[in-house]
Amino acid sequence: MLRHPSYKGLRAGVDARDVEVDGRPLKLTNLDKVMYPQVGFTKAAVLDYYARIAPTLLPHLRGRPMTLKRYPDGVEGPHFYDKHCAGRPDWLPTAPMWSDRKGEDITFCRIEDTASLIWTVNHGNLEMHPLLSVVPDLDTPTTLAFDLDPGEPAGILDAAEIALLLRDMLAGVGLQTWAKTSGSRGVQVYAPLNSPTSFGAAKAFARDVAEVMAARLPDRVVARMDKKLRTGKVLLDWSQNDRHKSTVAAYSLRAKLARPTVSLPLPWQALEQASRPDDLLISPQDALDRVEQHGDCFAPVLVCVQHLPGS
Repeated sequence: MLRHPSYKGLRAGVDARDVEVDGRPLKLTNLDKVMYPQVGFTKAAVLDYYARIAPTLLPHLRGRPMTLKRYPDGVEGPHFYDKHCAGRPDWLPTAPMWSDRKGEDITFCRIEDTASLIWTVNHGNLEMHPLLSVVPDLDTPTTLAFDLDPGEPAGILDAAEIALLLRDMLAGVGLQTWAKTSGSRGVQVYAPLNSPTSFGAAKAFARDVAEVMAARLPDRVVARMDKKLRTGKVLLDWSQNDRHKSTVAAYSLRAKLARPTVSLPLPWQALEQASRPDDLLISPQDALDRVEQHGDCFAPVLVCVQHLPGS
């Protein structure tokens, strides 16, 4: 964590500050920049959140190639996806991954410690997007991921209801699952795959699951990506199970709404009991409070050993 000064001090109207994190000197800049203008949430507050959540967040990032989603002028300005770790210091590790489409390595960042995390945040990285694999075996997914994305007028409560049905369906074939909010309108469901499988097999299985649910619940679920088909339904997005795709990390901030929210792991009971959207739109302080009280609800995803049915 920070040694001098404390992150608490970063809220006090300063523009730049030299700090030491994990023994690494960092210059934190533009601390007064407002990243979420409608609520006045500054870059200092973003850094403060990530410094405090780091011990819980980092186990879900270590070893994974990271796509940085950078918002240099805050959530209302332009943003871009940085897959080449542009401008990184020499000490920040990378994860080269060959791309057949580009004909070259993509040099992803790796976020192994708090210093690496804070460096990316200081360079405008509001959202953490790890790939589903861990170095050195970048061809093997460690989890099966479903992104439940509702189409208007359906909302996050509809996504939560479908997530519960998905949990039951996967339990029926022997897969344990854990849920988190997307930090926006949706819910994400993870089934750990810490027994080796391929991305091809994982993606095919996820697609089969989505299509079966869409066939059983045609008025509520859609498995095709066409936005015109999504009205009033929940897209069960299976396409994230791909070697080059990243998914927002547990405990990451999101830049989807006017106010900062967190992609927060929740016990299934919380989804069952949710009665209004704000029950599932979690603020940074609420996320920190919940972690302090309950610990990391997503920790089992890192250690649960299970495999795809039939593999």
